[in-house]
Formats: sequence, C-alpha cells, structure tokens
Amino acid sequence: MPPVTKNKLSISLILISSFALLLTFQSCKEKHDKIANNLFKITKNKVFKDFDDDAYVVAFKKELENEKLKLSNEPVVEAFYKANNYLPVFVMNHLANGDLDAIPDFYDKATDHGIDPKLFSTTELKAMIAKFHDVNSIKTTDEAYADLAKLELLATSSLTKYASAMQFGLLNPKKIYSRYFTVTKRPDSTSMKAVLMATDTRAYLDSIQPKDPQYIALQNAYLHGDTFDGLSKEEAQRYLLVNMERLRWRNKPYEPKYVYVNIPDYRLDVFENGKSVLNMKVCVGQGRNMNAQNSLIKYDDTCAIDKPFARETPQLSSLIHSVDVNPVWNIPRSIATKEIIIEAAKDRYYLSNKNIDVYKDGNLIDNPEDVDWSTVTKDNLDYDFKQRPGEDNSLGKIKFLFKNKSSVYLHDTPAKSAFGKAMRAVSHGCVRLGDPQALAKNLFGEGEEFDTIAKDMASDNPDPTSIALPKKTPIYITYVTCWADETGTLQFRQDVYGLDIVLYAHLKKFLSK
Repeated sequence: MPPVTKNKLSISLILISSFALLLTFQSCKEKHDKIANNLFKITKNKVFKDFDDDAYVVAFKKELENEKLKLSNEPVVEAFYKANNYLPVFVMNHLANGDLDAIPDFYDKATDHGIDPKLFSTTELKAMIAKFHDVNSIKTTDEAYADLAKLELLATSSLTKYASAMQFGLLNPKKIYSRYFTVTKRPDSTSMKAVLMATDTRAYLDSIQPKDPQYIALQNAYLHGDTFDGLSKEEAQRYLLVNMERLRWRNKPYEPKYVYVNIPDYRLDVFENGKSVLNMKVCVGQGRNMNAQNSLIKYDDTCAIDKPFARETPQLSSLIHSVDVNPVWNIPRSIATKEIIIEAAKDRYYLSNKNIDVYKDGNLIDNPEDVDWSTVTKDNLDYDFKQRPGEDNSLGKIKFLFKNKSSVYLHDTPAKSAFGKAMRAVSHGCVRLGDPQALAKNLFGEGEEFDTIAKDMASDNPDPTSIALPKKTPIYITYVTCWADETGTLQFRQDVYGLDIVLYAHLKKFLSK
C-alpha cells in the first residue's frame, strides 16, 4: 500500500471536519425546525415559523430572573427548565392536547375547597393561554419569545402551587403552632417534579383531589352551607374550613393499629384496620380558651398568634414503648412551685399525707414538716419532690410511656370525678385515662404480662414495675374540632385551646370571599 503524503492527510482531515460540522448544523437545524414547526402547527401563527431556540432561551432566562421572587417553588421550577435546556417543554407538551386549557378550570374549582382561585393566578393564566389560541395576538418574534416565556413560568409555577395546596395544605402546621410535634410530610422536589413531568395533566390533577371520606363530608357540608346548633352559618363555615385544611396536611396515621387522642373531644380511640376497637374518655391539659371567651367569629389579634397556656397538651406523634405500673411521680418544678410548696405552707403534714418525699442535693430529707415552707419560693427552691406509689399518687396505678419533647404521657388518675364532666381540660398537660387497664389489655393482649399488670395495679402495697410492650404502638395526639362520626353525622367541639383561631387567622388570606 503506497504511503499517505502529508498533504493528502491534511485534506482528508479537513473533509472529515467539514462533514462533521455539516451534520451538526443539520442536526441543530432539524431541532430548530421541529420546535418552530410544532409551535406554528399548535398556534397557527406564522410568527412562530421564525422561532429561534437560542433567542428564546435568552428571553426565557431574562423572564426567569425578573420573576424569581414571585415564583412558587422557584428552585424546582428552575431545575426543571435547566434539565430541559430552558426550552418551552411544558407548553409544547400540553397546549396542543388541551391540557393547558383545562388547568385554569381546576383552579376555578378551588372555591369548592374554600380557596381563592386568585392564589393560582387563574385570570392571568387564562389570558396568556388565549393569546396562543388567537393567531393575531402575537405580532413579532420578540413578543412571541416574551409571551411564551411568561406562559411557561406562569403555568408551571401556578401548577406546583396548586398541587402543593391540594396534597399538603396551604399552611405548614409547624410554622403556626409552637407545640406541634407530629410528623408531617411537606412538598419536596420529588413531589413537585412529578407535577411537571405528568404526561396527562388533567388526569394528574384529578388524581390529587382530596378523596378522604372525612374530607368529602366536610366539603359537602361547606358547599351546602350546613350549620351546627349554637353556631351561626359563618362560624360553621369557618369550622369546616379550618378542619378541611387539617385534613389536607400529610400527618395522618398509616399504621394498621394506633392509639389516637383528640384533644377537643376528650377521647381516646384504639384503631385497628380503620375501625375503633376501644374508646374511652380522657382528660387533657388546661387550655387558654376553656370558657369559650374567643370564637372563630369573635377574637382579637392576640389570639391569632399561638401562645400556649403552660398546661396545654401538645400535638404529637410517637411510639408507646412501655408502661410503669405503680409509678413514682417525679413532680415537675413548675407544679412544685405553684402547688406543692403552697399546700405544704398551709399544712405541715401535707407532704407526708400525700406520700411525697422531699430531696435536697439528691438526699432524702427525714422530716420535711420541719421546713418552713412559707419562706420557700420559686426563686430559692432547692428541693425536689417525688410521690411514692399508692392510691393517692397523681399518676394512679399505671402510666404509658412514649418519647416526646414535652415529657407528657398517658396515665391513670385517682381523681375520677372529672370524667363525669363535659369539659375535661383539667390536667397539667398529660392525658388522664378513663379506663387505663383496658388500654393495657389491648396493647399487651391476654397473657402473663397483662396478668402481672392487673395484679400489681390491685396491690395494696405496690412497688413500681416497668414492662416493655411486646410491640411498640404508634400514638397520635391531635386537635380536630369538626368531623363526621360513624353514622356520617357531623360533630363539632369547642376550640378549647384556641388553635382553630390561630389556624383561621393564617388561613383567611387564602380563602375565597
């Protein structure tokens, strides 16, 4: 084979390079032609025949920069477009098939949820879509680039905002309540990306409409203008609105078995496979609105900020892991300063009569009645107090333990009279049980462990005993003031902690008038 000369090699390389450049140019041209032709086919507007990708991207990035602070879920929206080279992918995918036209129809129906469609820029979106259906509305390519960029951002930003409202609620409960410790899922990049990547937007929006039977019951009552005894129509509507928002929050039990305490209902249920298999009255912590001084209609601005009364039971989710039978009560300092030392000052034998031991520097004091308790205040209190097991122990015969930031638990009580009252917000924050032994039997089941619990609870000379549950059981302590009962009848309860007022005050800016 004859050797290749240097000149021939150079010519070959030039020809190859030229061919590659030609292929690249043709590829880019085909890509450009495809977008331009499709836009023309969709809009029938000849201005899109001259559509240039690069010029559009410049216009889009300018619009993105101008609107960044106004966009809902801006990081998700920007990441979506970055991954698609800032091209008009959403309009290309959803204008021709009618999906884009259907989106504002869903927004208009937000009033069925009590939500103002203006929240999703419905009017502006309709106007922008209309421009792309009118062949005479867009006159120049520069106008086409600007309008298409606006439509892309308006559609995707409003859509993620709407999807977030339907699936996660309008508000984050952790941001409005200071004692909210329930695991609650919030929208993230994955859930928001799913909105933008849906191939059939109408089907997707149908799929995210709240379908929980409780939600449907409240929504129907809201749309029909139902009222409750003792409430005006306006207040009844507000009850429904705040509880519909609660139902949109992603904080609901998902386990087959769990313990559920509803604070305003003063009730505990054990649910198994969606049905209550055990229920009982409970007493909860004292609240700021026990006398119903404030309502959803009548309240001042100070009620709109969550300022919990010190004894309010927190909202939380956790796992019950064990019980203490015949527990020792380690009396909190707050109770010691407000109650124990005051009673001890009145009656020198109060502590011994209540089986309360007093400690100083970790050492048991032999004769606490010799202390002049009238001179002890919260500022100079250097004593600790523990109540021994027994009939008078404030925790009763058993307490149920679960990890939480507020040091609360479920427990028995010797003060049974409160269970006969309608208003049972009477505790220091823990939940008192109407039938604690029944709960123990449900959680432990028949067997040696429960037999030990029952025997120890009946003992006249009790010793404290800790027993772990064979299987940790989820617990949800929640706050719901309106719901449909087993018969479908709507129930409502007094807003004893004023948490409806706090929620409504934050929610009303999003509501339809």
